[in-house]
Amino acid sequence: MIFTVAIDGPAAAGKGTVARAVAARFGFAHLDTGLLYRAVGARAAAGEDPVAAARDLAPADLARGDLRSLEAGQWASRVAVLPEVRAALVDFQRGFARRAGGAVLDGRDIGTVIYPEAEVKLYVTASDEVRAERRRQETGGEAAAVLADLRARDARDAARDAAPMRPAPDAVLLDTTELTIDAAVERAVSLVDAALRGGPA
Repeated sequence: MIFTVAIDGPAAAGKGTVARAVAARFGFAHLDTGLLYRAVGARAAAGEDPVAAARDLAPADLARGDLRSLEAGQWASRVAVLPEVRAALVDFQRGFARRAGGAVLDGRDIGTVIYPEAEVKLYVTASDEVRAERRRQETGGEAAAVLADLRARDARDAARDAAPMRPAPDAVLLDTTELTIDAAVERAVSLVDAALRGGPA
């Protein structure tokens, strides 16, 4: 079976948690596409050309322990604006999306650029304040600084020329501001289940 779930949205909205849960529930493979850009950014931060890093990305790069840091997130956002970097990573993501057995991909442009034909498209979001507090709990830091960092990254991701962050026209909006993670996951699971059965959620 080939079945693709595209989950997009800004940082710390919960898309990764929802994506992992959906993949586990249905036995689909999962790809956190943000890790690709974080890994390229980490190599760029060390002085490597980001385009060369994207073309030469290896599994070991995705296993680095520092990819969830605030610095890695900022570098990911910087290299993601480079069309050459995005082009180098697109084919890998598209191939993953259509792998046998089903796939869940989460990122910022899965439903709009990487695989607009996905059977299910979600756009997971939450208020800036809630997302900033979630990120602060993950990474530490002063609340105002984390919020400012998050807003700066959102602005950069939404304004970039190459695949700007935005919901696909037919994506289902999932606002997790006031939802528990269990409720968000169950909503996503119900949408996937309905699509698999060929009916409305």
